Amino acid sequence: MNVSPVQRRPAGSMTNLLHLADARARRRTITFDRLELNRLVGLYSQRVSTGEWRDYAIDFKPGMAVFSIFRHTAEQPLFSIVKLAPGRERQPPWVISSGPRRVAQRETLDDTLKVFDRQLRLLG
Repeated sequence: MNVSPVQRRPAGSMTNLLHLADARARRRTITFDRLELNRLVGLYSQRVSTGEWRDYAIDFKPGMAVFSIFRHTAEQPLFSIVKLAPGRERQPPWVISSGPRRVAQRETLDDTLKVFDRQLRLLG
């Protein structure tokens, strides 16, 4: 008895194509550069000095880097500042979210952080 581990498929049955360039782009790690990190930590330090914020976390997920800000360590983040991979569906690369709500989306980090100049705070 001759059993082959490879099953033959009829010609034309491949329906999913994988574009290698797209797969590589998804794997690429997005990070904050030194200037971006200095701006984020500077804003964080200002709010810590007023007692408003107490902790932060930096995460690297596929296609994005996330700087999350917490009032208390054990809570969900008050705000998340996200840097998206370039070319993601033509969206601006910087996003501020609060839970499921998108608070702002801008082209530059400085424009994005101006949202906090308006004394953006969560009620509650």
